[in-house]
Amino acid sequence: MARLFQNGKVWDSDEKAMVPSDLVVSDAGVIESLGSNLSVPEGAEVIDCDGCLLIPGMFDLHVHGREPGDEHKETLASCAEAAIHGGVTGLVLMPDTSPPIDSGNLVKSLQDLVSEYSAISMLPSGCLTKGRKGEQLAGFSGMANRGIVMLTDSGSSVPCPDLLRRCMEYAKDFDLLVTTSCDTTALTKAGAVNEGKVSYQLGLPGIPAMSQEIAIDRNIRIAQHTGARLHLQQISTANAVKSVSCAKEVGTRVTCEVSAHHLLLTEEDVVGYNTHFKLAPPLRLETDRLALVEGLINGTIDVIASNHAPHTEFEKSADFGSAPFGVSGLETTVLSIFDGLICPGIISWELMIECYSNRPRLIVGRDPVKIKEGEKAEFFVFDPEGETELKRDYFKTKSPVTPFLGKTLKGAIRKTVV
Repeated sequence: MARLFQNGKVWDSDEKAMVPSDLVVSDAGVIESLGSNLSVPEGAEVIDCDGCLLIPGMFDLHVHGREPGDEHKETLASCAEAAIHGGVTGLVLMPDTSPPIDSGNLVKSLQDLVSEYSAISMLPSGCLTKGRKGEQLAGFSGMANRGIVMLTDSGSSVPCPDLLRRCMEYAKDFDLLVTTSCDTTALTKAGAVNEGKVSYQLGLPGIPAMSQEIAIDRNIRIAQHTGARLHLQQISTANAVKSVSCAKEVGTRVTCEVSAHHLLLTEEDVVGYNTHFKLAPPLRLETDRLALVEGLINGTIDVIASNHAPHTEFEKSADFGSAPFGVSGLETTVLSIFDGLICPGIISWELMIECYSNRPRLIVGRDPVKIKEGEKAEFFVFDPEGETELKRDYFKTKSPVTPFLGKTLKGAIRKTVV
């Protein structure tokens, strides 16, 4: 049926502001009309949005969907439900499935699964190297023909700089985005948390900041040499921000992302050996967190990405050193950033929409979502005066594993329309 959203404020992409307006979505899912005091279409459902904001659906560049192969952690169906619940209406799937997505045939198989189980747009990425092993190039041509939007070994670095160079050269021929996890394995070793005071206090092996920073500098240099498009995943240190800034100043075709966790949390939050705080890259220092926030504000950091990496509660119940890296993020990114950065006035909704909706889509060649007449409906209703208690039963993901579990955050997502 048609739906009339009354008394809300709609994000106007031209005015860059929230504008009081009613909105009608037709039964075909198209925004039929916008304006004040709209009449109720015959048979329409009326949704009172008094005090609420209607915001374009977010788009997440970094999601581990786990299917095929690890459906005990997440399925494409549960991933889609979690995304919708969190105001995310499109995303990019990482290729670290079982088997890894490293050929055109496997891309097609994943696309078939998405079309069957997902209610939202899930775009495939493909591996840089066969099996994500960092030894041989994956099947770029076949994957490009199937419509992948990026190449990445997702969580695994390409250790050989010459192989990464060839990856970038070949990717450039197809105008494919090369996306890299930034880690120097010889330095990371068996680390579990950021190397420093907290790792010493907890008696855990540390991961030095330079592990990421050296990898970023190397990858940027290779991108400069080849002219390829490069996207850096999950930067986490102040020096990483500086490296990206310097690269952009000289015209390098580089973009980067940061997670809500690294914008809001630090190594000091890793208390009691709680594995819900075991992330890759690890949470860093307060000086790093502040540099990441500043980098987001000044445009050095292009996008926010959740790095949604679900694991079962059983897997995360292991000791800190043995538990897997990663937590869920699709359902908490909007809420946590609203609570921690928008409410205190550190960033605006405009920046949030730019970094978590518009730019991510542009990076993978998609048009930003607009809440305008004639456009398909793709937005969420947000109540800034509400609260959300993040209990286990709140989550749609199969993995309610998050640093925010048990917390009450300001704001509430009332409805998502796709």
